Amino acid sequence: MALSLSVIVLLGLLVNKVFDKLKLPGLLGMLILGIVIGPYGLNFIGKDILSISSELRKIALIVILLRAGLGIKKETLNKVGVPAIKMSCIPGLFEGFTILFVASYLLGVTKVEAGMLGFIIAAVSPAVVVPSMLSFIHRKMGEKKGIPTLILAGASIDDVFAITLFSTFLGLYGGSNINVTRKILDIPISIVIGILLGVVIAVGIVTIFQSFHIRDTKKALIILGTAIVLTSLEDALKDIVPVASLLGVMTIGFIILEKQPKVANRLAVKFNKIWIFAELLLFVLVGAQVNIYVALDSGLIGLVIIAIGLIARSVGVLLSVAGTNLNWKERFFCIFAYIPKATVQAAIGAVPLAAGVPSGDIILAISVLSILITAPLGAIAIKASGEKWLSVD
Repeated sequence: MALSLSVIVLLGLLVNKVFDKLKLPGLLGMLILGIVIGPYGLNFIGKDILSISSELRKIALIVILLRAGLGIKKETLNKVGVPAIKMSCIPGLFEGFTILFVASYLLGVTKVEAGMLGFIIAAVSPAVVVPSMLSFIHRKMGEKKGIPTLILAGASIDDVFAITLFSTFLGLYGGSNINVTRKILDIPISIVIGILLGVVIAVGIVTIFQSFHIRDTKKALIILGTAIVLTSLEDALKDIVPVASLLGVMTIGFIILEKQPKVANRLAVKFNKIWIFAELLLFVLVGAQVNIYVALDSGLIGLVIIAIGLIARSVGVLLSVAGTNLNWKERFFCIFAYIPKATVQAAIGAVPLAAGVPSGDIILAISVLSILITAPLGAIAIKASGEKWLSVD
């Protein structure tokens, strides 16, 4: 495991630097590196580290979401409130249901199976989107209109809708006595509970910080450890009450910024340093999950389904930002920011196959293909359009 970590770190830093020199997103290089040195490539990463890959990726995602929360200002969030709520559900629902109808026709599968595929693919990747938006916030790009914050807020909830609806279709396939209305109601319930838990935990952390003298490095570790516990609660409580834990993680950072802005700014610097290591793990290990041979099995039909889904998602984004003060270039930036797929697709793409779904192999193939197509395309489009179209405040 130690050797595998050293390979990931050393090659990841090298590839990141090379892609920066080429004016390409560093995360794109790390994703490609993961594919090359992963088990479906040169197999340089040991099985021991791959066995805990999902946990390491979750920790890395928690780091960047905490950093995101520490960078979201209340006035900016108020500014993007209603559009952010629309962005959290409309694009994903448009994409998921469009793929449901298109895939059932093109693949000849049932609507339930096509629904599983639709809502696996419909999830935008916070792993790709959040770091890019934080970079724009740090450089004061698009901040006057709150565009990066709009994307951050929407993308953090987008996955809740996608995963819940995927679980609903999976339950319908399995013939379990599933209450669809209850599943739909679980979405707002999970969001509210996630935010409330984040607020309670953040208030507790702030109280501790005010009562005791603690170094900033230890404060960062306390916050990180508590956030990991919060995400573990989601798994522990899933049969009792739904919890959108990743949204709660971001809420922790947001409340700390509101209560102790000076401390929050110092902690943001600490989490930026932690992120240097965490992003190497996240993107290289996400890449290592990608089986390009499986992706090739989906062929041209897979590309058509993904492309039609992205068109539907783009329409959803335009509807979500309709009536805002964003100009057309900024609206197209929002479309590009909602392209990348990676985290959710890598995590649950194989679930239907494991559950014995007849079309599970093609669902997995198209899920993997969506990562290969949209993660690089989205990362490049976000970087290029953001630097060209977002005004510097």
